[in-house]
Amino acid sequence: MYIYKRLILSYLLLIPVLGMAQPKSQSYWQQRAEYTMEIDMDVKTHRFNGKQKLVYYNNSPDTLNKAYYHLYFNAFQPGSMMDVRSLNIEDPDSRVGSRISQLKDEEIGYQHIKSLKQDGKTVTYKVEGTILEVRLNKPILPGSKTTFEMEFEAQVPLQIRRSGRNSAEGIAYSMTQWYPKLSEYDYLGWHTNPYVGREFHGVWGDFDVKITIDPSYTVGGTGYLQNPDKIGHGYQKAGAEVKQADKPLTWHFKAPNVHDFAWAADPDYKHTTAQVPNGPTLHFIYQETEENKENWEKLPEFMVKAMQFMSENFGKYPYDQYSFIQGGDGGMEYPMATLITGNRNLNSLIGVSVHEMVHSWYQGVLATNESLYPWMDEGFTSYASDVIMKHLFDPESDRNAHEGSYRGYFFMASSGKEEPLTTHADQYHTNRSYGINSYSKGAVFLHQLSYIIGHETFMKGMKNYFNTWKFKHPTSIDFIRVMEKTSGIQLDWYLEKFVYTTDQIDYGIRTVVGDGDATYVTLERIGEMMMPVDLYVEYEDGSKEIYYIPLRIMRGAKEVENTQIQRMNKEAWPWTYPTYTLKINNAASKIKNIEIDPTDRMADIDRSNNSMDLKSAMKAFEDPTK
Repeated sequence: MYIYKRLILSYLLLIPVLGMAQPKSQSYWQQRAEYTMEIDMDVKTHRFNGKQKLVYYNNSPDTLNKAYYHLYFNAFQPGSMMDVRSLNIEDPDSRVGSRISQLKDEEIGYQHIKSLKQDGKTVTYKVEGTILEVRLNKPILPGSKTTFEMEFEAQVPLQIRRSGRNSAEGIAYSMTQWYPKLSEYDYLGWHTNPYVGREFHGVWGDFDVKITIDPSYTVGGTGYLQNPDKIGHGYQKAGAEVKQADKPLTWHFKAPNVHDFAWAADPDYKHTTAQVPNGPTLHFIYQETEENKENWEKLPEFMVKAMQFMSENFGKYPYDQYSFIQGGDGGMEYPMATLITGNRNLNSLIGVSVHEMVHSWYQGVLATNESLYPWMDEGFTSYASDVIMKHLFDPESDRNAHEGSYRGYFFMASSGKEEPLTTHADQYHTNRSYGINSYSKGAVFLHQLSYIIGHETFMKGMKNYFNTWKFKHPTSIDFIRVMEKTSGIQLDWYLEKFVYTTDQIDYGIRTVVGDGDATYVTLERIGEMMMPVDLYVEYEDGSKEIYYIPLRIMRGAKEVENTQIQRMNKEAWPWTYPTYTLKINNAASKIKNIEIDPTDRMADIDRSNNSMDLKSAMKAFEDPTK
């Protein structure tokens, strides 16, 4: 999801769950689902009938006696958990507010199950809000499979949050979270969180979807269109006129190895394409107006460059297609596609498109459980998006591309309302806290990690992480272990402190004492969180040195990042020691300035004591009136 960054159950109970990784040895397993679906959409009533065949593979070591589905459309009804949450949270999402509570019967969303069978025999089930609980006729044994066959009917709600019809920009259908979706089962068991407006998690599998709809509509979404010759609509030739027909058209899509399927439809969609060299075909599906025409025509050039940069630096995009589709209520990511609002200025349109495209790596392909680790999706996406935007618009600048994320984090850290990153996405006390933590602090986590292990090693680690864990639902420990192996540095302390707690970083220069041809600098750790220190020393003659002080708990040292400045490696700092004194083999009179981390990657909450101008300090000492 895209937001502008410019702007407990119990912590002790959450840590054992959220900080625990599934053993990823030979015992690693994950479930698999193969969906075959057919739906018939009535654009007059905004209702559709659906048939779903689901082959489910139990690759776990457990015997399953129940199964669960998500019925997301049921959230868009007065009195739903999403409605009540929005009415009671301190800072409700303005797109939701009290709108669900005011929906009329013909405006609500629902998914009704008409029949459900397991291996040909009817099963019993019950619906509680957005969760369908199925009591199986026969257990699904480890290593076996079963087939569910379902008939259902649904009504598309008015556009409120992500899904819906008749959006504010006039898009007919934004079809996300539109089908009964099997819940994920993993080493933590079933994930049956009710839909209250936050994140998603799904089972890896293949989708074969046929959508029958009025012939005047153009459809775009997840997967590869199987019948472009019959459909027309520009899929055979970008920009071609819509073919008219007397009867509904059936659009047939297949999507291999994804965890969700989304689509959108509108009678006024225009469709164009752009080819990424040695990469996927990009599709652009939008309502063209006089106001947005120029921006959408410019967008493909930027997205081709963004896709190339992302694939080269963070891991290769594994599919042959990606679609940017106007729809939804802002920006929301789905496998092989995104729905974005499209009537924006060019910079905003590029920004939301870049952000949602980058989600294809962290939500679409790595597919970390967003409910448990929203910062590993939104934060990682924000980090890479900022890097890409700088590459596109400001490549020669040495500015920190993540300034906005740091500002957001510092705001929350100083508010007294910060919550640990282990907080479940649904259970943050405020939307503000969720947003800043997930987007801003998540991005800070990565940029600060590049400070700890070195930028080149960090970038190598990001690519290793993607290549190691794509299509495997990695956890935070899986990520940090890749970074440990890549850097040769112990990093468990960093994950535990910056993610599991709200401990803050605050280092300072306590004293600088000259002693003949030597200068002694005493540093102090004021905050609760420990960090290694890069101390830059600038001399009066313009030369510089870096005094590098790793933490003892790191059991290693980062690479030399700046080969233009000599680095002096010092003894590691034991984190229990509140101060650290180092010796500089030069007289204090020769030193112009000393500063802790001038790269601003360390998220020090008070940088006022991080530097000292020695000449000014000596003058003030000699003449206190100055």
